[in-house]
Amino acid sequence: MNRYNFIAEESDEGIRLDKWLVSQDEIDLTRSSLVKLIESGAVTVNGKPAQKSRTLRAGEEISVEIPEPKELEVIPQDIPIEIVYEDKYLAIVNKPQGMVVHPAPGNPDGTLVNALLYRFRGELSGINGVIRPGIVHRIDKNTAGLLVIAKTDSAHRGLAALIKDHNFIREYEAVCTGHFKEKSGTVNAPIGRDPKDRKRMCVSEKNSRVAITRYEVLEELRGASYVRFALETGRTHQIRVHSAYLGHPILGDDVYGKPYKGCKGQALYAKRLGFVHPITGENLDFSIEPPEFFIKILESLR
Repeated sequence: MNRYNFIAEESDEGIRLDKWLVSQDEIDLTRSSLVKLIESGAVTVNGKPAQKSRTLRAGEEISVEIPEPKELEVIPQDIPIEIVYEDKYLAIVNKPQGMVVHPAPGNPDGTLVNALLYRFRGELSGINGVIRPGIVHRIDKNTAGLLVIAKTDSAHRGLAALIKDHNFIREYEAVCTGHFKEKSGTVNAPIGRDPKDRKRMCVSEKNSRVAITRYEVLEELRGASYVRFALETGRTHQIRVHSAYLGHPILGDDVYGKPYKGCKGQALYAKRLGFVHPITGENLDFSIEPPEFFIKILESLR
């Protein structure tokens, strides 16, 4: 059983419970699935089972219990993964483009989790259940780069707290279409589920959460820009949505922009992670060079 706890903020005041739950990235369930959970009594507000039509008030405590998926058997698989750093509490891995982070219907194996189960052989936190052992945060299938993996539950809780409190550096680099008028800036635009397509996110004032991204243009290319992004929040597809919102979708992003010849997905990778080790207190900071596919795109546009 996975339990998720939330506290309603002032911006959540008056929103129906079922609509509000759909906008919570951590849960990642369809509205119909959430309604079933509510009807079964698995969702409580201030400790009491709630109706889906209940409207929230600031400060209320919402708890959601989600049963473990039983239809997927997650097996260890000998898939090579690059370990950038490792100690007995956590690890930093460099995920390749095209690899799904955790199993789901349609992607039962070949994921990063399958590889982690083989590589670490039981040394992964169990807070997120059998489907997502060790997974503290995620990046998209077609986004390459750095992820932190928790090997113990105490490290997992500490890392999650750092992310929640915005004490966790996450920098990405991307190739975006066109040239930016402002060469640096901050995008402060709330993000929620697209009401017309749950697989998409969008900038919206309704059923959304605060999303803040800083950006800096590193180089102007032929019809494109080489850009560094830094996350202050971590919403689903945040950089992809915000870059499209600016009018410069990421090259090759076929969800928020257009496909790009020779690019299997968006030209985006997670370059840097920086944080204070939640157990030892050590300052950790890791950066990687651009992956090969990214370098080829840069070279073709210079």
